[in-house]
Amino acid sequence: MTETKKYNFSFTGFSLRENEMLKVAEAISKRLPIEMVDFGDGNRNTGQRRLVAIKRRLKQFSEQQFQLFMSGDLNTRKKLAFLSVCKAHAFIREFVVEVLREKLLVYDYEISEGDYISFYRRKFEYHPEMELLTEQTEYKIRQVTFKILEQAGIINDVRERLLQPQLLSPEIVQVIVSDNEEWLKVFMLSDEVINNIS
Repeated sequence: MTETKKYNFSFTGFSLRENEMLKVAEAISKRLPIEMVDFGDGNRNTGQRRLVAIKRRLKQFSEQQFQLFMSGDLNTRKKLAFLSVCKAHAFIREFVVEVLREKLLVYDYEISEGDYISFYRRKFEYHPEMELLTEQTEYKIRQVTFKILEQAGIINDVRERLLQPQLLSPEIVQVIVSDNEEWLKVFMLSDEVINNIS
């Protein structure tokens, strides 16, 4: 049996935050000190944790993705920030690809609580680290997962949870395909569409 890589749930302290990502990306590209920016709403420890999370997400980008993230409009930044979240956090990526994408492909746009619970329980079986999670942390994982999906425009809002078909600009498609076309699945594109693109 192959060993399953542990989930990283550090996203619970930090939703999409594409604006903060942009600040750090610009500082990195200009070789400016990043610590000067306070990301912790006045709390140094929180700021440090968020900065680590941002750097981790930015490291997920290919060079082309990084450049487009910095030069793109707000919608482009949100899509690429979501891509970086999916690259950094397998839990969110798998939920999107295994549950949301499959629902969208059969024109089922509504995400029920049961959809999430079934996914969570299925993953629990393969990820013993999830046994250590408190009830409060489990709640936070669900809450922030849906917040990220809302902020990225994958769902309409956290209450109604209706899937939003994704329209990707040619520039976004190009920087994803040049990296790996499989990442188009996090935007719920079908295999047929992906094959036609690549």
